[in-house]
Amino acid sequence: MNNLLLAIFFSLTLTAQVNAQTDVQQLREQIKSFIANQGTIAVAFRDLLTGEEIMINESETFHAASTMKTPVLIEVFKQAKEGKLSLSDSIRIRNEFQSIVDGSMYSLNPADDSEQKMYGLVGKKKALKDLVNDMIIYSSNLATNTVIELVGAKNVMNTMRELGANHIQVLRGVEDGKAFEKGLNNTTTAFDLLVIFEAMAKGKAVSPGASQQMIDILLHQQFNKMIPARLPTTVKVAHKTGNITGVLHDSGIVFLPNGHSYVLVLLSKNIDNEETATNLLAGISEMVYKYVSR
Repeated sequence: MNNLLLAIFFSLTLTAQVNAQTDVQQLREQIKSFIANQGTIAVAFRDLLTGEEIMINESETFHAASTMKTPVLIEVFKQAKEGKLSLSDSIRIRNEFQSIVDGSMYSLNPADDSEQKMYGLVGKKKALKDLVNDMIIYSSNLATNTVIELVGAKNVMNTMRELGANHIQVLRGVEDGKAFEKGLNNTTTAFDLLVIFEAMAKGKAVSPGASQQMIDILLHQQFNKMIPARLPTTVKVAHKTGNITGVLHDSGIVFLPNGHSYVLVLLSKNIDNEETATNLLAGISEMVYKYVSR
C-alpha cells in the first residue's frame, strides 16, 4: 500500500511538472508572438518560488543606459560593508569628470539629466546615502558620475563577476562623449541583470541586510511606465529603468501580496517609437504577472 501511494505521489508530481513546463512554454510563445517584428527585445524571467523561467534573447548585448546604476548601487553597499566608506559620508558635488579615453575633463548638461536639482548643489556636500537615492530613484546622472568616481568603475565590474554577471560592462560614467565616439559604452545582457536582481532578492548581494536596503531604495523608483504600469497597486516592484535614443529598459523584482516574487528583465533596442517600446514592455510585464498570479 505504501509503495502504491508513493507511486501515485510521484506520478502526480511528474504530471504537475510537465503541465507547468507546458504552461510556461505557452507563455514564452505568446511573448515571442507579441514582440515579433518589433526591433530587438530581450526577456529574462525567473519565478523565485517555482524556478520557472523564460529566456528570450537573454545573451544579446544592449547599451545598458541607466540600468548600469544598479551594479553601482551594489558596489556602494559592498564597499560600505568592507569599511571603505560609509553611507553617511559627505561627498562634494562637482560637475567635472575625467574621460576614460584621455583624462580630459567634461561636464554634464542639466537639460539632459532626469534630475536637475543637484546642479544647484555644485560645490556643496551631500550625504552618500542621498546621492545613492538620487542615482536610483530619480536616475540622476550627476549623482551617478559622482558615485562612480568614488567607488571606481573597475571595482563595480569585479563585483559583477563575483556575482556571476559575466557580461555586464560598467566602463565609465554618463555622457563621456569621447568614450561614446570610440564605442566604449556601458553594456549589459538581460541574463546578467537577472543574476544580480536574483542575488538581491535572495539576500546574497553583499549581505541579507544590504540586499534589503537596496530593495527598499529600488521600491521607490519614480519611473513606472513599464514593469509596474499595468500591475495592481498591491503589487510592489523594486526596479531600475534605463533609456537613451532607441533604447528602453526595465529590470527588477516583482513582489506579490501573497509573498510570491519573481525577477523580470526587459531590454529593447531598434524600436523607433518610444511609446511603442514602452507599451510592448508593459504588455510583456502584464502577461508575466497574469501567468504567475493565475
